[in-house]
Amino acid sequence: VQLQESGPGLVSPSQTLSLTCAVSGVSITTAYYAWTWIRQPPGKGLEWIGYILYSGGTYYSPSLKRGAVISRGDAKNTVYLQMNNLQPEDSAVYYCKAGAGGATTYWGQGTQVNVSS
Repeated sequence: VQLQESGPGLVSPSQTLSLTCAVSGVSITTAYYAWTWIRQPPGKGLEWIGYILYSGGTYYSPSLKRGAVISRGDAKNTVYLQMNNLQPEDSAVYYCKAGAGGATTYWGQGTQVNVSS
């Protein structure tokens, strides 16, 4: 299983962030898989954003300060993340992670997002 994140790199404050996680090696609709977005601000720990299940259900971190929407494109085997009203404190490396409830998880290499005017 391989995951490849991509995004704009630089976002202006108050704008919407759109990220893509292209998945290969397994269908995103395969039973029991959860597709998770996580970020790591510079000098800080990992922050869990939310996930979308193989069934299409979604769940988001209640501590997230920005509105987030995780969706998927089945035909492209891709998972998406949108976050609105980004601020400089949202600058981070954003990761896509996959797991099916077992010990094995798969991570993308991450994509850097900088929020700056």
